[in-house]
Amino acid sequence: MSASFQTSTVASDDFSDEYQIYDIEYSWTPTRVTTALEIQKTLRALGDAEYAAHSQRFFKTGKGEYGEGDRFLGIRVPMIRQQVRAFRGLPIAQTLKLLRSSWHEERLFALLMLVDGFNRGDKNDQREIYRRYIDNTQYINNWDLVDLSAHHIVGGWLADRSRRPLYPLAASKSLWERRIAIIATFYLIKNDDFDDALEIARRLLHDNHDLIHKAVGWMLREIGKRDVNIEKVFLDEHAATMPRTMLRYAIERLLDGDRRKYMNMKTTGQHRMPRL
Repeated sequence: MSASFQTSTVASDDFSDEYQIYDIEYSWTPTRVTTALEIQKTLRALGDAEYAAHSQRFFKTGKGEYGEGDRFLGIRVPMIRQQVRAFRGLPIAQTLKLLRSSWHEERLFALLMLVDGFNRGDKNDQREIYRRYIDNTQYINNWDLVDLSAHHIVGGWLADRSRRPLYPLAASKSLWERRIAIIATFYLIKNDDFDDALEIARRLLHDNHDLIHKAVGWMLREIGKRDVNIEKVFLDEHAATMPRTMLRYAIERLLDGDRRKYMNMKTTGQHRMPRL
């Protein structure tokens, strides 16, 4: 698939500012030609008030919580994926309007559409999608939005390029950019490329947020599923000082004896010399 780009000015339904973007005109025929407004109407008709209330609680949207102010329509992920397939090929201008929505599921739809376009696209498409993703991280602002997109787009784009863009994200004041940095390495991990995941894990060892502890522990566990000795080298050095939640996530698939050993290191503060 190849794409040509044309400059467009788009004003979001949910945000008053206008911004210049490059719209993608795909060489393949979209499933259907439509607009963000039509998709908004479709998604809002699928909403369920009871499930929306559950999501409000589950994603911690109360005052002072990590998802404060987020709003939910009440649509389950498989149904959103179904709509992404139905509207496949939505122009990126329209997709970005949805990414700027105040409704969580509309942002999720947009991200899944970007993932679909990235996976189906050529290098020009992928470059533009990656760039727009990085330019709009302020709207990728809950853990599911990150986890369903970052490794596909950020990890996928950087896999055969410099990984340097990951490190400013890992050092960001934004919780969600830090999570994007570590989750992006999942793509690399799945290809037995662990160095950047381990380095970013080191940099995030003493992060103050539970959602980073969980994400780092998850990526360490994924490394261990592919090479348990590499995970153990990391844990031998850091288990005593890493947050307990991070450690529990990391050791979940280890043998009972190894799990006990690392939890005991955490309890006693005992360090083990790294293996040579």
